[in-house]
Amino acid sequence: MSGAVKSYAAVDLGASSGRVMVGRVGPDSLELSEAHRFVNRPVRVPEGLRWDVLALYGGVLDGLRAAGQVDSVGIDSWAVDYGLLDADGALLGNPVHYRDSRTEGVAEKVWASVPAEQLYAATGLQYAPFNTLYQLVAARDSAQLAAARRLLLIPDLLSYWLTGEQGTELTNASTTQLIDPRTRAWSYDLASRLGVDLGLFAPLRRPGDPAGVLRAEVLEETGLAGPVPVTTVGSHDTASAVAAVPADGERFAYICTGTWSLAGLELDAPVLSEESRAANFTNELGLDGTVRYLRNIMGLWLLQECVRAWGEPELGGLLLEAAEVPALRSVVDAGDAAFLAPGRMPERIAEACRASGQPVPGTPAEITRCILDSLALAHRRAVEDAQRLAGHPVDVVHVVGGGTRNALLCQLTADACGLPVVAGPTEAAALGNVLVQARAHGLVGDLASGRRLLTRTQPLTRYEPRGDTAPWREAQARLADR
Repeated sequence: MSGAVKSYAAVDLGASSGRVMVGRVGPDSLELSEAHRFVNRPVRVPEGLRWDVLALYGGVLDGLRAAGQVDSVGIDSWAVDYGLLDADGALLGNPVHYRDSRTEGVAEKVWASVPAEQLYAATGLQYAPFNTLYQLVAARDSAQLAAARRLLLIPDLLSYWLTGEQGTELTNASTTQLIDPRTRAWSYDLASRLGVDLGLFAPLRRPGDPAGVLRAEVLEETGLAGPVPVTTVGSHDTASAVAAVPADGERFAYICTGTWSLAGLELDAPVLSEESRAANFTNELGLDGTVRYLRNIMGLWLLQECVRAWGEPELGGLLLEAAEVPALRSVVDAGDAAFLAPGRMPERIAEACRASGQPVPGTPAEITRCILDSLALAHRRAVEDAQRLAGHPVDVVHVVGGGTRNALLCQLTADACGLPVVAGPTEAAALGNVLVQARAHGLVGDLASGRRLLTRTQPLTRYEPRGDTAPWREAQARLADR
């Protein structure tokens, strides 16, 4: 390995903001800094909820300009959503947002052709109403899909605009519900039965594959000197975040926290049992032949929406007040689709508590404590269920992503799980993005060596469980009885 330090731009797009981070990597060093951060603000137009993808691309270009000269660029983003291109390669409208209502009732139509049990056995993907498969079936008779000649998932669309080259990155493709997790290839039989044209997708790429070089126009706009390669990373942000879990060995669970909580295990093979389907676990593909066996939980979206409704109060003070509220007074199902749409979140949480006969939280501190207790309880259920279904015991829970800043949530998760929680790194997706680029350029070895580098170089906080888990078991039983 070379002793030189190299710089990598990690474009990391979340559901509420985007950022361009710069990772400087040497044989025993890894430093991450923020070059540019920008808002990701969806727009509601007459036809529905859409992503402002041109604003996102503008933010990426601004970020690359702020980053300065780099040795490579990698892009990760949220999953399932896509842009459609016409025969000339031009975008056919802004991509539809996964929270758009167009997929309501579509799953039942799909299951009429391919029963849910068969769908899970073929793809290993949990039911979520916004999976790409359901989006494509919802769009089947649209003029836009009829005119489309190419479908690019969001990070692949931005990579195409940067390089002029098209591809479909595998970890993100595995969220479409069109990939067989055993073969790690398209499920042509399933797609044929549902009338989905897999020819719309560009060829599959894997993390570490080259994805082209920045176009001359991009170099001119960003001030970078070419050639600057674009490297395929784990372009689903959860794949990148799990790659940056600073774990030692295999006996760990992870929770990738942010707008969503993704809680589960890293396995070497999918779990496709009917019991796994009934528990709504998903088998998404990760780096180096791994499977991300996890459950989607609504996550800090619940708190984000409440804070927005309350006029953006100072979060630190709100969390201090919430810590003084009695534990487990009221809890809701943090995976309930009733909380998926934006708007009126404090009222909806209060209504859910009232309907289930619990004390109704009234103040912002009480609602915040209800949310955090509910998330910790959902984390407990997911970690417990994953171990049981996969036959894979764990000794520690790693929390990565934005939720690591929320010390109360991390401590409550340790308490609920009865396991130590190691929190950090916060910018896990960007760090995983950087590690894949560095590995592709010979600065980092395998996944385990990258994780050891993170452990040595990134700040981590350990939370030990407090007290007995009996109150959490009781709260879990109460929730299950409703």
